[in-house]
Amino acid sequence: MICVEILSIFAENKPGKLEKITEVLAKNDINILGFSIVSVKDFGVIKFLVDKPKLAYEKFKEGGFTVALLPALGIELKDRPGGLHEVVKIISSKGINIESALVYVAETRKKAYFVFEVEDLERAWEALKDEKVNFLKPSEFIKE
Repeated sequence: MICVEILSIFAENKPGKLEKITEVLAKNDINILGFSIVSVKDFGVIKFLVDKPKLAYEKFKEGGFTVALLPALGIELKDRPGGLHEVVKIISSKGINIESALVYVAETRKKAYFVFEVEDLERAWEALKDEKVNFLKPSEFIKE
């Protein structure tokens, strides 16, 4: 299975919190490749695709953050109108529900990837592995 890892950080929704989170990454020379923020009232979840996920996870744990390192799949998109639609159409045709997602743009718009989490990663992989899609490989961005 070709999967990547996404950092998921649970945080209070208040001024300065995102600054503290990004400071951990900056101080440890960890590059953010993609991220998403979802908040509900007083709390939110910030998800990052980074070039050093294991180091980032360790540093957030050391800093007392509520953090998880979660597996996800990444599928290459065509960078044009309808590119995302083509990928999610394939995913939904297999009965796979996308729980959360972010986009990673690689090589200055030469490539983009839809990186998504699902409840049953193994089932999603089995359903998608034979489709004519390019999966994001950790070796394409990991620097650990």
